[in-house]
Amino acid sequence: MKNILTLTLFLISIQLFAQPNTEVYLLDINNADGRLKLSNLRNISNNEGYDNQPSFYDENTILFASTRNEQTDIAQYNIKSSSISWVNDTAGGGEYSPLRIPNSTAISAVRLDTTGLQRLYQYDTSNGVSKVIRKDAKVGYHVWYSDEILINTILVENRMDLVISHLKDGTNTVAAKNVGRSLHKIPNTELVSYIAKEQGNWFIKSLHPISGATEIISQLPPKTEDMAWMADGSVLVPAGNILYRFKPESKENPESIILSEYEEINSISRMAISPDGKYLALVSQEPPSKIVQKQVDSYNAGDLNAFVNCYSENVLVTNFPSDTLYVGHEKMRRNYSSLSPDNKVYEVEVVNRITIGNKVIDQEKVTKKGVFQQFQVALYEVENDDISSMRFIFDDNTTPNPETIVQKQLDEYNTRDIDGFLQTYTEDVELFNFPEQKRSKGQEEMRKGYAGFFESTPDLHCEIKNRITIRNIVIDEEYITANGNNFSAVAIYEVENGKISKVTFVR
Repeated sequence: MKNILTLTLFLISIQLFAQPNTEVYLLDINNADGRLKLSNLRNISNNEGYDNQPSFYDENTILFASTRNEQTDIAQYNIKSSSISWVNDTAGGGEYSPLRIPNSTAISAVRLDTTGLQRLYQYDTSNGVSKVIRKDAKVGYHVWYSDEILINTILVENRMDLVISHLKDGTNTVAAKNVGRSLHKIPNTELVSYIAKEQGNWFIKSLHPISGATEIISQLPPKTEDMAWMADGSVLVPAGNILYRFKPESKENPESIILSEYEEINSISRMAISPDGKYLALVSQEPPSKIVQKQVDSYNAGDLNAFVNCYSENVLVTNFPSDTLYVGHEKMRRNYSSLSPDNKVYEVEVVNRITIGNKVIDQEKVTKKGVFQQFQVALYEVENDDISSMRFIFDDNTTPNPETIVQKQLDEYNTRDIDGFLQTYTEDVELFNFPEQKRSKGQEEMRKGYAGFFESTPDLHCEIKNRITIRNIVIDEEYITANGNNFSAVAIYEVENGKISKVTFVR
């Protein structure tokens, strides 16, 4: 077996044609110094609703499924002109997974009719006229091996099977059972790749459509539904807002491309790379900050239903970190029952915001009929397009400013002075991963964790990108350099009697 990719990742599988709020983004690719650099992010769908499944028609044109008039049609984006046009306008159905048919100007796409009929169609790009490609098969996903050989997944009971379809003679051969949605031609080969799901293990496998031979290329973390091939034979696999790049036959650790600098990028799924290797198109779910802002706007508009619907059914509301106030829509609705357009007493203004992963931390200014009341902090977690938890920190004007000691520990951290660094903490300081997973207790445990790290990391540096201060708490958004790598983190410092007594790390 070839080199197995071992990544401890948590990847969310999106069900076939489920329609969360998603957008299609485009990035420039630069392979300078052998490392993948992605830049110049732009939202090419920029559309409320479902935008997904990008593919390159040519080096300048991207196809994707996009919501229009409450149904999905085939959109095409021109990179040079930054413009969108539509291939079709199907009544009574929606299109998904558009691809260019080889040696043709036509496009293939899966159509799901309102009657429930699901078939693969061919579309004329000049007028949108369509005709069915496979009449009796419920095609899920597909990739073209040639203009006469189609590799497609067929829905069978609760799984998808991989089928080789010879369109000229009408023969169809099952090549594998229980496969994923990611089908690709492997660059510079006569092979197609697919994701096999075998007894709890997930593999990238190759298929030779002529001989039918299959071979394991690499193992993947379970639930990995998406991948893409680069021209050099390396593979991209997404996890949250990170892309992992690896060569299947290499023993080197995967290269990580962290896209945390782009607030819009949240949970990456489908990907496509342009034929010339200059562009990467990817799909991301609606960013958490946008979902949180919707609930802020709904609250300020006095729209109780819209406000509550921004939250999951079992939303958890607490004082930070875990003093539970209530759980669920019903109690939330009761708690905000006076909220209405005609009875807007309080208003919230977001004066500072930190976003990291699926978490949004807002510093909010509360006014009552225009008169300032207080500052508060709300820490939101977003899952599947809903706010799943909200944790409050309320201000206390009698507390001394905690910033001085927090800034001192940052300065000592950047000089890698372990003694000076530890002096900013209480003897029994506690470190947690959000929300309450204990990492260590006491200075001695901290010394064990940090001393070696300081010694082995000569380029160590932490830059504060944003800071929120409330009560005895400082919340820092940090950009850290360590051994040539960069990453973002958030630290919530709690100060008692002039020293840091507790830190909660949010990643």
